[in-house]
Amino acid sequence: MRFLPSALAASLCVAGIATLAAQTPAPGSTARFTIELADYATVPMTGSTTGTGNGGSLARINVLRQEPAGLRRLWTNDLNGPLYIIDPRSKVFTPYLNFNGRDGKPGLFEKLPTAQGYANGLVTFQVERDYGRNGIFYTVHIEEPAAPGSSMPRASAVPGLDLTGYTTTAPIKTPGDQLDREAVVIEWTDRNIENATFEGRAREILRVQLNTRIHPMGDLIFNPTARAGDADWRVMYIGCGDGGSGEQTALSMRMNPQRLDTMVGKILRIIPDLALHPSSSTVSDNGRYRVPSDNPFVKIAGARPEVWAYGLRNPHRLTWDVDPARPADSHLLAAVIGLHAWETVVVVRKGANYGYSEREGNQQLVAANTTGPLPSPDRVPVRIDGTKTEGEVTPTYPVLQYGHVPGGGDGIAGGFVYRGKKLPALAGKYIFADITTGRIWVADYKAMLAADDGKPETMAAFEEVQVRWTPPGVSAPGVYPTMFPVVLAAYKARGGVDPDLPGTSTVSGPGRADIRLAVDGTGELLILSKVDGMIRTVTGFAAR
Repeated sequence: MRFLPSALAASLCVAGIATLAAQTPAPGSTARFTIELADYATVPMTGSTTGTGNGGSLARINVLRQEPAGLRRLWTNDLNGPLYIIDPRSKVFTPYLNFNGRDGKPGLFEKLPTAQGYANGLVTFQVERDYGRNGIFYTVHIEEPAAPGSSMPRASAVPGLDLTGYTTTAPIKTPGDQLDREAVVIEWTDRNIENATFEGRAREILRVQLNTRIHPMGDLIFNPTARAGDADWRVMYIGCGDGGSGEQTALSMRMNPQRLDTMVGKILRIIPDLALHPSSSTVSDNGRYRVPSDNPFVKIAGARPEVWAYGLRNPHRLTWDVDPARPADSHLLAAVIGLHAWETVVVVRKGANYGYSEREGNQQLVAANTTGPLPSPDRVPVRIDGTKTEGEVTPTYPVLQYGHVPGGGDGIAGGFVYRGKKLPALAGKYIFADITTGRIWVADYKAMLAADDGKPETMAAFEEVQVRWTPPGVSAPGVYPTMFPVVLAAYKARGGVDPDLPGTSTVSGPGRADIRLAVDGTGELLILSKVDGMIRTVTGFAAR
């Protein structure tokens, strides 16, 4: 199935979404591509087989990464609190840190919310590129300021944790009458990376206020092409969601993704190590990190100097593609969860404005949260704060998008340009998926880069991928149109009782597959699924 050409997609208004749905083949249609999956590991259960919503996800695994510098171990986090180290040979999960100290639980943080909203708890982590030498990694977790208890980590939760000198930071303010959550970035330094226990120090880098319980700070990444001495060496890029502000009717919040005096709805760029790049950066207001002097808005009075790009709803997945044949020609991509119409992938450009909350995908978004044709001229104000503007700019548009329609989905799970060795037929393709429906697609990466041409109507085409997998207790593999029946079968095999999976969404209806994509240190693909608490490897890819 190939989605509509971008010229037609660009002309769609709210009524036209139905046209897209009518012209989209049925979800069970035969796909030209097939991936083959093998079960890799079963994640320890932190949810309930009888639970609903979040509580019904057997293990809310969100991110998987491999240690850098040739180290073998895998790490994964469960939003419910655990950060695990996985032995790739035995598939044993060792709890490395436990963030859940809520309501008497024994973990680190008493204000950690896990019960409400989808992106909460321990959201993500990133292992430093120089981890093999310095033992440094970073985490993002969410706190509920109004909850009882302290924002200080509980020392007793980790026997080897040294909290000498640890202090919290003042939250970076976000405009709005509603402030429900805070996103917290912590730097951890493990003195002994040879074992699976933490022994070392922690340092809070920053905390950012969020208006609602959705769309927190979602991802951290370093430029993989940078080397020691380069300007981008150990410089961190952060995908910060809009905290749900951009869909609000209250003007005190709605324009937060557009306002340069806020951190939400942005890609941020900072230097966590205060000793690094001192001649080409300045120390942050809270004194915990440095801000590169070449960030695009550092000289604009009133703007947050940390901002690298803006106008994004929820850039919850960042991936840096590096072509081994042309490593200097690398690109940062963001998978951005949409509101009511479009799920998108953007090429992240320095200083670019991606339009939200005045655009969604390649359409105009109006105050009623409906979409329509782009205005002429296609310009938006450069908003410094709630009242001050400084000229206008043409928004930067996605290179790929799909709709909230049958055959589409509800929330992009992220994606990767395949650079591994085991699946030659997938080389140079961008593989991505939808969280709720479990649909998987591929696009030609060169077409995506060609679509980054400043024209809103130019989009890369993509095709669906079906799934070949052997269910538990079955000898022969089956072929499935999406990941949804795969997750359902494994969920039932682990004792899950919900007949159509926990959760719900507009396109998926009752039940959410809740999948995410990952790659290991060699670029090979894995698929994580929260509802059944499984990690699977992609072992094959073929076209008919």
